[in-house]
Amino acid sequence: MLLSQEDESRIIEMAWEDRTPFEAIDLQFKMQEPDVIKFMRNKLKPRSFKTWRERVSGRNTKHLKLRSKEITRGYCPTQYKNR
Repeated sequence: MLLSQEDESRIIEMAWEDRTPFEAIDLQFKMQEPDVIKFMRNKLKPRSFKTWRERVSGRNTKHLKLRSKEITRGYCPTQYKNR
């Protein structure tokens, strides 16, 4: 799959976001979790990839089936404040 730099940047951003589930990336870019992991491994520096994997492994908010029903949005309320 050929992706534009904008798409690659957006996938990386979504993968780093705590509240954005892998299912959202799959819905928008047709990349399931294993595909996102491979993508991140290829696009990030080794230490950044390791940090990311440690961060998302076991994180309930990265999987729709595991996340709390109280979480109704895909981002933190302070994430997109107007400056």
